[in-house]
Amino acid sequence: MTTTRTEKDSMGTLEVPADALYGAQTQRAVDNFPMSGQTMPEAFIKALITVKKAAAQANVKLEVLDGDIGEAISSACDKLLDDKDLMNHFPVDIFQTGSGTSTNMNANEVIARTASLQSGIPIHPNDHVNYGQSSNDVIPTTIHVSAAIAIKQQLLPALGHLYTSIGKKADTVKQFCKTGRTHLMDAMPIRMDQSLSGWQAQIGQQIQNITYLQPSVQTLAQGGTAVGTGINAHPDFANAFNQALTALTDIPFQPADNFFALIASQDTAVTLSGTLKSSAVTFMKIANDLRWMNSGPLAGLGEIALPALQPGSSIMPGKVNPVIPEAVTMASAQVMGNDTAITVGGQSGNFELNVMLPMIASNLLSSITLISNSARLLADKAITGFEVLNENLEAALHKNPILVTALNPIIGYNNAAEIAKRAYKEKRPVIDVAEQMTDLSRAELSRLLDPKKLTENQ
Repeated sequence: MTTTRTEKDSMGTLEVPADALYGAQTQRAVDNFPMSGQTMPEAFIKALITVKKAAAQANVKLEVLDGDIGEAISSACDKLLDDKDLMNHFPVDIFQTGSGTSTNMNANEVIARTASLQSGIPIHPNDHVNYGQSSNDVIPTTIHVSAAIAIKQQLLPALGHLYTSIGKKADTVKQFCKTGRTHLMDAMPIRMDQSLSGWQAQIGQQIQNITYLQPSVQTLAQGGTAVGTGINAHPDFANAFNQALTALTDIPFQPADNFFALIASQDTAVTLSGTLKSSAVTFMKIANDLRWMNSGPLAGLGEIALPALQPGSSIMPGKVNPVIPEAVTMASAQVMGNDTAITVGGQSGNFELNVMLPMIASNLLSSITLISNSARLLADKAITGFEVLNENLEAALHKNPILVTALNPIIGYNNAAEIAKRAYKEKRPVIDVAEQMTDLSRAELSRLLDPKKLTENQ
């Protein structure tokens, strides 16, 4: 049995694997770009196939594509989207031609061959599957479509889950009061639920920022074709395409007011990536707070105990580490790195086309996945299950000389500072020192220095 077959494109003939659904142009890309061994994300490929299906439906509706051919293309797209081995047919490296032409043609060839085999109708990858399209509007469109789907199905649900989980945990720990810290040094008391409310508000802000960007992400370049003028596309193609795509995805897509901008630039992707980076910064803060609070259990802060998920050492028996916060900090660092690459990529819009599209697409979807998964892990395997070690909280709370801040309005800053310094030096509770150094009664000092009342500014 032969292991290859001969395929032909505009540059000549080429041998491709006999069982491959792709053709010569895909094979040329495989041969030309042995860069990383990483292919485009599956989410991007599925979005691209969906874009091709919507294009076929739009072209049939506009009567520029034969109905049988359009139906064959749509049916082929459905089959591919259900194929568990889909990615075997998309071997092109991320680091390829900057327009993503190789990936676009990979999809055109795979869909055309599948459609031809299913229907018995000769389907051409360029003349039929790519009708009224260019890689230059298909790939920017697919970046937006894949991101929009991931935002709706993964990112916002995951962030919402984390937001809700923090709120529920805050309700269960509001009775606990702890020493606040600024500069990692003892500060005024704070309730545990107040601390968590800060995290929750940060997540809420990220949800708000991403939601605000959704209309821009759902605005598409499709219809601009090669340079934004719409050459070879029906004048009504953009509207028909967006209607079809909206019906297929249940996401309200719309054509751009200016195709030139969306083909030449990737400003929306850069902005979305910046918001994902901001989410990573928030996650880094929350994860590190959890690590510090969990530190010990004897020689650290020991304020909480995170769920014990796995042994923490290959040599030290009984050691348990904060593995989820650590994984989240690494994921957050990667999102920040992805954003730097996307930012550089966004600068590469030369005249009428950005030429770093595949890298931008891959990094953007990577960041969405990392943020989505991190949110659920933080919620389910760290925040929901941590235990408050109240004995440790109480041991430090009443000895904290910074409590003397509450006496400032009564005895003055300088006098309060002297009390704090003496309490530090003698390692005594501030109430004992204040009783000796002021005319205030023990009962009055107890009222003024009550940590829980101090968290309420009363």
